[in-house]
Amino acid sequence: MSGWTIGIIGGSGLYDVEGIEGGEWVDVASPWGAPSDACFVGQVGHVRVVFLPRHGRGHRISPSELNARANVDVLKRLGVTDVLAVSSVGSLVEDRPPGSFTIADQFIDRTKGRPSSFFGTGMVAHVSMADPVCPRLSALAVDAARAAGAETHVGGTYLAMEGPQFSTRAESHLYRNWGCQIIGMTGMPEAKLAREAELPYALVGMVTDYDCWREGEEAVDVAQVIAQLSANAVKARAMVMHLLHSLPEERPASPINTCLDAALITAPAARDPEILARLDAVAGRALRAAE
Repeated sequence: MSGWTIGIIGGSGLYDVEGIEGGEWVDVASPWGAPSDACFVGQVGHVRVVFLPRHGRGHRISPSELNARANVDVLKRLGVTDVLAVSSVGSLVEDRPPGSFTIADQFIDRTKGRPSSFFGTGMVAHVSMADPVCPRLSALAVDAARAAGAETHVGGTYLAMEGPQFSTRAESHLYRNWGCQIIGMTGMPEAKLAREAELPYALVGMVTDYDCWREGEEAVDVAQVIAQLSANAVKARAMVMHLLHSLPEERPASPINTCLDAALITAPAARDPEILARLDAVAGRALRAAE
């Protein structure tokens, strides 16, 4: 197999990664619109790295206005093989305090109005999201987070809310009753789009607060989040470097690499050429194989 190109999507507080060698900011055009920012492309040992700040440098873009399709598309165009997403989240359980990391393994999507698929009328596909993250990459993230000194929790359900407002207390209690451990605004539809692009995906949730479910405490606010962000970012940068240095030189195959083979449903003769042209990066391999 060929080597790794790790795409790192940096969330709130993680706008750069130190230690990437020979890096440069690269602008990539996407038929899905403008991505959040240019990508910083470089090398760490034998691993090629592509870093994309999810909200743009300076945190310019609101969660509800992120162009997740363009973000995933440009990563794919730059040859990314696997995606490590780093996100700031709130905790919905007592034993995952601010400063701890959760390696999510499930999602509940409560976002609305965000384009959540590359496919549609003219080219329909249905990928499985039963297991939304890559277990191999997630396990590597667990080891790297612990090596970086973070209190790390293996598995957890990420409730993706719309935002940009924080939750009501009623919502926070509801999500706790649903069995969710962490809450954020950006994990969906990002994880869905990564799967459609045949990119193994793992998400590290960096806890900044307890949302607003705790009785007798002030609700979360931006000042509280910012106060925790810098400490989380130091551990996140260390985690990323530990993960990159731990990767074997050869990247083993993943079933996610070819997941579209079982997802395309529109007959070749009925496929819209205009849509196919936009899918050249994210689905080009599968579409060529189906010809």
